[in-house]
Amino acid sequence: MYNRFLHIAFILFGCYKLIFSDEKEDALIYFGIAPAFDPFDTKQVWGEKPLWQKAILLLEVITAMTLIVLSLLNFFK
Repeated sequence: MYNRFLHIAFILFGCYKLIFSDEKEDALIYFGIAPAFDPFDTKQVWGEKPLWQKAILLLEVITAMTLIVLSLLNFFK
């Protein structure tokens, strides 16, 4: 139960930092931590999860990876 709350909280904080703040690197941290708190059935292994649950978690990981790349590109400017 607390996993779902923490997951949603990290995603909301990440969205806030990404949209309303100049601290884009903080958004990366929040989006990167969020998948650690699986909001779905934690006893269900990855292969048994429905496609839509996998898609949500993968989208969050892809968002974090994209923010890493953008942060590195901005660092080397």
